[in-house]
Amino acid sequence: MKVSTAFRSLLCVLSLTAAALVLPAAPAPAAASTLREITNFGANPSALRMYLYVPTTVTANPAVVVAVHYCHGDGVAFFNGSQFATLADRYGFIVVYPSVTQASDQCFDVSTSASLTHGAGSDSQGIVSMVNWVKANYSADAGRVYATGVSSGAMMTEVLLGAYPDVFAAGSAFAGVPFGCFAVNPDALRWSDDCAKGRVTRTPQEWGDTMRAAYSGYNGPRPRIQLWHGTNDEILNYVNFGEAIEQWTNVHGISQTPTSTDTPASGQTRTRYTDGSGTVRVEAYSLAGTPHNLPVDAAAAVHFFGLDGTTPTTTTTTTRT
Repeated sequence: MKVSTAFRSLLCVLSLTAAALVLPAAPAPAAASTLREITNFGANPSALRMYLYVPTTVTANPAVVVAVHYCHGDGVAFFNGSQFATLADRYGFIVVYPSVTQASDQCFDVSTSASLTHGAGSDSQGIVSMVNWVKANYSADAGRVYATGVSSGAMMTEVLLGAYPDVFAAGSAFAGVPFGCFAVNPDALRWSDDCAKGRVTRTPQEWGDTMRAAYSGYNGPRPRIQLWHGTNDEILNYVNFGEAIEQWTNVHGISQTPTSTDTPASGQTRTRYTDGSGTVRVEAYSLAGTPHNLPVDAAAAVHFFGLDGTTPTTTTTTTRT
């Protein structure tokens, strides 16, 4: 199904509105280091741009966080509008900001078989090349590579974790969809109306099989994941939140019944799903009454990755209307 002209226009407006979620309410303090572009970083089938933030002080064998932007955004905007660089200054990890160049809406490819298959090409392979470049040039810890993103970036986060479980240890997806959900209707806009509107539902086993097929024969550990979604999401229907939980719990071989449920903050319901050893494999935040333009708690993501060593302090960006 192709997206209608009227819907494309609406999507553009809403995507631009969603982009505002990464704009701070007031100018952020100047970072201790600077963002720089890296070229010739390896296989890059879809001509992505790579922006890198290395704090003045990094830990030995630093961790790497890939921070993936939203539609109608770019790596520089996500660097300026999110808190990940500030947290990198505090905890000594390195941040990679991929940036789309070939799509007119600047959305990441989360629909083609190339991007959804391990080592097959497109955006996911280009991002992995960025990670490999950082590991080679900064002696980064291959066991501590993480992905996070908003909207299109959240969808790409789940693609990276699903297609490259040997590269990423964990991820945090703010308003995304299950791995492979957009593959039902790829088109020039890299958009699936069926998935976006919550019309794609499968059993946990079917969702799990979709992800397992991305890297046939892989029997290693799967990345942990943190999911965030607003109950009033008008761009990516809230149904996708439940479907993603089913997919990731199935892939980890754990129950779809939460191990625990709590309320970390007003309007938040957090469910956790642990394995037999008590490790949280899936952590899901449902945000009551919240639209697609949701607040982004970067510190909670970094805490989930285990990069702070402390109880997280909320550093959400502020939504502008």
